[in-house]
Amino acid sequence: MSTYTLDTATSRATPTPVPMKRLTVPAIRNRKGGEPIVMLTAYTARMAQLLDPHCDVLLVGDSLAQVIYGLPSTLPVTPDMMIAHGAAVVRGSHHAVVIVDLPFGSYEASPERAFETAARVLAETGAAGVKLEGGVAMAPVVEFLTRRGIPVMGHVGLTPQAVNALGGYGARGRSNAEHAQILDDTRAIAQAGAFSIVAEGVVEGLANELTAAVAVPVIGIGASAQCDGQVLVTEDMLGLFERTPRFVKKFDNLAGRISAAVETYAADVRSRAFPGTDQVYAARD
Repeated sequence: MSTYTLDTATSRATPTPVPMKRLTVPAIRNRKGGEPIVMLTAYTARMAQLLDPHCDVLLVGDSLAQVIYGLPSTLPVTPDMMIAHGAAVVRGSHHAVVIVDLPFGSYEASPERAFETAARVLAETGAAGVKLEGGVAMAPVVEFLTRRGIPVMGHVGLTPQAVNALGGYGARGRSNAEHAQILDDTRAIAQAGAFSIVAEGVVEGLANELTAAVAVPVIGIGASAQCDGQVLVTEDMLGLFERTPRFVKKFDNLAGRISAAVETYAADVRSRAFPGTDQVYAARD
């Protein structure tokens, strides 16, 4: 693994890495069947700094709706929101490929509309590519974008932007008809030129079938360990939320640790133990 250091004088805002070449979209595409791809969400420069040394892909997901803004779904997210957070993540990273979600309503109307949104996202953020949801119906959009130099990551299975049509966030692919549709969707998006595909919330057997069915990496979330990589919402896996999807493994309990630290801070403030002599400025002679 590449080493990664920060200039302590400037680490709060501008990470200074040991010379490191950023991964590319072709490098991720070529990982099919190889070392699993490590992918996490990021929405801020500081989080990008912390995740970047360990991840192959940083996804600026429209999940920022719930994680950052406290919205009930991803549907209210705008291109301006995605661009602001995407630019921050690019500034905070030097190694991972940065991909930005296209928000609901910004690409479905036509390939031309999708190109306008995607081109703006890449131009204003410096990201390497975009992600969009949908299968067979979105294949012409994926082909239109990729033929014009915009790398596209697909997203099939549980597609949160279609939550109203799906009727909720439950697992997908349990019926024969839905199984077949998701398989068709995955093949269509891959054939249209997507460099990788996220498979979310699909039953394990179907996830394995999807991974074997296409020549590009399939990145699972609530899918199967046999996928070509994995992605989670970072705040979920760090334990910042009490309630998370069933498929999330909490690798820490940051909510509890933050709460304990703030409780100690509050006690010190109320007892006037903080600030102490080390945190105040003495008058000069």
